Formats: sequence, structure tokens, C-alpha cells
Amino acid sequence: MKKIIIDNVKTLIYALIIAVLIRSLLIQPFYIPSSSMEPSLLVGDRLFVTKLSYGYSKHSFPFSIGPIKNRILFSEPNRGDVIVFKTPSDNRTDYIKRLIGLPGDKLQFIGGNLYLNDIEILKSKITYKSKIYCGESIVETFVFKEKLINGKEYLTTYYKNGSYQNSDEFYVPKDHYFFLGDNRDCSKDSRFLSSVGFVHKDNLVGKAQFIFFSINMREGSLFDIWNWKKILRTERFFKKII
Repeated sequence: MKKIIIDNVKTLIYALIIAVLIRSLLIQPFYIPSSSMEPSLLVGDRLFVTKLSYGYSKHSFPFSIGPIKNRILFSEPNRGDVIVFKTPSDNRTDYIKRLIGLPGDKLQFIGGNLYLNDIEILKSKITYKSKIYCGESIVETFVFKEKLINGKEYLTTYYKNGSYQNSDEFYVPKDHYFFLGDNRDCSKDSRFLSSVGFVHKDNLVGKAQFIFFSINMREGSLFDIWNWKKILRTERFFKKII
């Protein structure tokens, strides 16, 4: 009996170690709790983030407790990547945003348009959607397809009324990055220097790759089996994140 208990304990320990290694070195699931990345990511999306994409730091490990002082095996992220990072304000909270500015870049909003190194980022209006969530509120928006200077394209939303217009100039420091939410007027991101600001490369956790599960929490609970047709967003299952 004693041997059986010891063997079971060993099995649990081995399983825990393997799970921690997979989570730290390979892939980690994340849940989207806010609407700051709509329409690309919706509240209730569950996605996988790859850890190897940008190398490893202490934030690659659970609770940011790891034996790594600086980032190792570092690979430069690409402009337009959707990335999970630890907020600089507390080095603990996970945020997910789109990478817009690389080290040395200059960014500024002028008249509601985004300029990168004094070049306006092109965007074309999409007409298929005019309402979107900001928290629990539904707001009217314009939806645009935005194209970065490296050719990366994705959808963004801007309020029809009261949209973010002008900003100071942002100069991205060495080894730092500038992030924006796709839901531009409902996102706390690098524009807010006191809470997010520029993100150091050591704070990068990983690259968001694809959605593996999605549930519309506003329509009910997963336990409402009879309501799964309305709750489950099956069209988003295994959807690649762009």
C-alpha cells in the first residue's frame, strides 16, 4: 500500500514538472477578458501563445519566477504581431496587444490618424460592422483595415464620435516596444505612459498564434448545455490570429 502511494505521488510530481516545462518553454493558453482587441479577439476567446517565438525571460515561467536574469535565445518580434506581455507598471499583469512600434521608432496620432516615423499608416474603411463592445457598453464605430509599412494587415475600430485624435510624439527607446489595442478607443496601451507605456523586451511572454476555443459569455454560461448553439462560437475554433 505504501509503495502504491509513493508511486502515485511520484507520478503526480513528474506530471507537474512536465506541465510546467511545457507551459514555460513551449506553449501556454490564455483567456481574453476584455474588449480592447476587438474585432480581432473577443471576450471569451481562449488562445495559445508560443513561448519560443521571442526567446525566454523570467516571465516565461509561472509567476515570473525563473532562473533567467536577462532574455535568452532572443528573436526580434515583427511589427504587427499580437503579443502577450507583462505590464511594466507591476511586471505581473498579462496584457495582449498588437506590436506597432519597434526600438528607435517615432509614433504620433494626428487628426485621428496614426503616423509611424512621419509616415501615415494607411487604413481603408470596412462597412460590415458598425457596433462593438467597450466593456459592457456597445458603441458605434468605424471599422478599418490597417496596413503597416511591412505589409501586415489587420482590422481596427475607431469610435464614430469622440475618437482619439491627437497625441504627443512617442519615441521608442532601445530594447523597448510600443503596443496598441485594435479597439483603439477602448484600450489601455502604450499611449498611457503611467500604466503601460513602452514595454521592455524582457517583458514579452509570447506570440499569440491561434484561438482554440471561444464562448460568448454575454449569452450565458458554458453549463447551459441547452444554449450551446448561441454560446459557443464554433466559427472561431482553431482560428489563426493575424
